[in-house]
Amino acid sequence: MSTTLPDLADRLLPDVARHTADIQALRRDLHAHPELCFEEVRTSDLVADTLTGWGVEVHRGLGKTGVVGVIQGRPGPRAIGLRADMDALPMTEHNTFAHASRHPGRMHACGHDGHTAMLLAAARHLASNRDFDGTVYLVFQPAEEGGGGAREMIRDGLFERFPMDAIFGMHNWPGLPAGTFAIKDGPCFASSNDFTIRIEGKGCHGAMPHLGIDPVPVACQLVQAFQTILTRNLKPVETGVISVTMIEAGEATNVIPEAVTMRGTVRTFTHEALDLIEQRMREITTQLCAAFGTQADFDFHRNYPPTINHPHETAFARQVMTEVVGPERVQAFEPTMGAEDFSFFLQHKPGAYFVIGNGDGAHREGGHGLGPCMLHNPSYDFNDALIPVGATFWVALARRWLNLGVGKLTSP
Repeated sequence: MSTTLPDLADRLLPDVARHTADIQALRRDLHAHPELCFEEVRTSDLVADTLTGWGVEVHRGLGKTGVVGVIQGRPGPRAIGLRADMDALPMTEHNTFAHASRHPGRMHACGHDGHTAMLLAAARHLASNRDFDGTVYLVFQPAEEGGGGAREMIRDGLFERFPMDAIFGMHNWPGLPAGTFAIKDGPCFASSNDFTIRIEGKGCHGAMPHLGIDPVPVACQLVQAFQTILTRNLKPVETGVISVTMIEAGEATNVIPEAVTMRGTVRTFTHEALDLIEQRMREITTQLCAAFGTQADFDFHRNYPPTINHPHETAFARQVMTEVVGPERVQAFEPTMGAEDFSFFLQHKPGAYFVIGNGDGAHREGGHGLGPCMLHNPSYDFNDALIPVGATFWVALARRWLNLGVGKLTSP
């Protein structure tokens, strides 16, 4: 399969394009050896060893398995952070091509292997061409898939040890034409939160319900009542999702269970909407369960905050995208209720998060699964043709940011 997109070939950095096959081999090695959150030992070793071999200063141990590379250009006060995530998902791959996962139950089904490869390709060029003023920090982050690796790197002193002025992150996006970028300012990914509700009733024989207190219809009432929060409590212009995804109860068809456990997720784009939803869910659970004579235990856990891009950094990144791939390949990103722990970085530093199109799956070689090439699908695979495109963009973004300064959005 081709490792370049023909209509973008003349826009790529020549040495990045020349070394794409080597970076592709590295990406496929990562894909074949996926590691879960905070277990990215082999992955971190490979990243650190590769950077060291190119003369990049390497720091390890932030967020347990994180790696930070430091590339110093000419003396200058500016610094920029570029982030790639490294962890895989706990799922079994259906692909059977040569670089498919060798570990059942683990798979790079979100393209973090490709994100790592794109940033490594950029690192190789920047390490050999230090024609910029200031410092580039390469942030290889562990545990994006539920572990909050960004938060842990921050707790371990990421921004104190590596004082970058801004940080940027990129994710591949299936369905968007390969090599196309999409970005927007403000909220682009939602907060991720989960809840667990245990409703305690009184078990009895299924043929004698009057002798017990059935928690099942109470759970059914709660599922419906929660939706009124979105339609009658939340402002109509606000956006939110409440999904009850698990209901567990009972062991026999003729026994009314003692208890019901409900679990699910809540997604919002603002902290204010999240505060309202949590408060109303708690009130409705407590009061409705009491009305039916049951006891309720309500637990709400906030995982990732919403990913909110900063306007100036978003505009800066959009201009660089336009210069690299042309205006016809830069789109407005449609916000998604998916979540991303890059949000923690953006709470501490200015920056922007955006996507690069992974195509429709036609890039996959023989031996791919029958499913679609979508994120978190067992038939997914990263499009290696994006490696030189993403790397060229990273290099252009870093150079433009460091050489022009934050206040300038146009070429000199």
